Amino acid sequence: MCAGLVVGVTGLTGCSSDEDPDAGTNGMGKLSAAKIQSKSRAAADAAPAVRLSGTLVSKGHTYKLDMRLKEEGGTGSVTSKGETFKLLRVGKQLFLKADSAFWTHEDAKGGAEKPGKTDDAAAAKLDGKFVKVPAGDAAYKQLSGFTDKDLLLEGMLTLHGKLATGERGTTDGNPTIEINGDEGAGGTLDVSLEGKPYPLRLERAGDTGTLRLSDWGRDFPLSEPDKDEMVDYGEQLPTS
Repeated sequence: MCAGLVVGVTGLTGCSSDEDPDAGTNGMGKLSAAKIQSKSRAAADAAPAVRLSGTLVSKGHTYKLDMRLKEEGGTGSVTSKGETFKLLRVGKQLFLKADSAFWTHEDAKGGAEKPGKTDDAAAAKLDGKFVKVPAGDAAYKQLSGFTDKDLLLEGMLTLHGKLATGERGTTDGNPTIEINGDEGAGGTLDVSLEGKPYPLRLERAGDTGTLRLSDWGRDFPLSEPDKDEMVDYGEQLPTS
C-alpha cells in the first residue's frame, strides 16, 4: 500500500509507485557513457590527491600497488615478484626503501626495473634505508612513474572501444554507475553517483589488473626522509 496517502477536500490523492533512480544523486546516471567518462576524468584531474590500490599487469608481470598521489609527488608500496619495496617522490627527488634481499637480486626480464645487483656488504648498508635514486639511473623513469598522479591516471582512465553504460551498484559503500568499453573487453569503470563523479574502481582492458581509487582530495604529508634514514650515493648507485 502506498504510504503518505492524503485525503483532501478535493478528493483522494496517492503517491506514485515510480521512483526516480537519479533522485539524490549527482545526475551521472542520466548521461551518456561518453559524457560520464569525460566528467569523471575532469573530476580526477582536478582532485589534489588520490589513493590508488590494487593490481596492475604490464608486459605479463603483475604489480601490487598501494600508492597515495598528488601533484608534488607520491608515497606508498609496490610488490613485484614477491618483493615489496616502498617508494617516495618529493618533487623530482625519488627514494626507494627495501630490505637487503631486494638489493642483492638482479631484476628478471619482464619485471620491475630496479638498480643493479649489489654485493652483500653494500646491500646490508641499504637495508631498511631510503636510497636516493639518481635521475640518470635506468630505474628512475619506471619507478617514478608509480608516483606520478597525472601519468598513472592518463594511462588508466581511458576505456577502449565503443562506450556504453552498465549496471548501477556500489563500490566501498558508494553508489556507482558503470561505464564500459566494448562490453567490458575495453575496460570497465565504476563512477560515483554521490558528490563529484570520481572514478572509484577500474577493471583494465585485457585482464591487466583491477584498481580502486579512493581518498579523493584527501591530503597527506610528503617530505624527504631525515638524513639518518637516507643513503645518497650521488650520481651512481653501488653495483657489483
